[in-house]
Amino acid sequence: QVQLVESGGGLVQPGGSLRLSCAASGFTLDYYAIGWFRQAPGKEREGVSCISSSDGSTYYADSVKGRFTISRDNAKNTVYLQMNSLKPEDTAVYYCAAAAFLVRTVCSEFPTVYDYWGQGTQVTVSS
Repeated sequence: QVQLVESGGGLVQPGGSLRLSCAASGFTLDYYAIGWFRQAPGKEREGVSCISSSDGSTYYADSVKGRFTISRDNAKNTVYLQMNSLKPEDTAVYYCAAAAFLVRTVCSEFPTVYDYWGQGTQVTVSS
């Protein structure tokens, strides 16, 4: 059974850090680009970051550049999102998703191109 499971969310004060994990089961992440998305109440799902399957090419939304870092550990079949200097506006449910692009050096910030999704993990930034 193909499955993505996010973990690492929680409540953190502004300026704090969290590391989200996206663990795959039922398939290997080696050939998949991985995207992180978030959705706040009343807002559309937005692309936060993504990483390609082969050369580690990455994308970051302007709102998180310099604060978030995406990485992958294929040996652990897991992708991470390190989130530093968190702000209240980062509060959302965070999802990871996987896509097998023919061109392995790309990833995408658009959710519609991803095939597999996790169930999401809540991140709340509040004092």
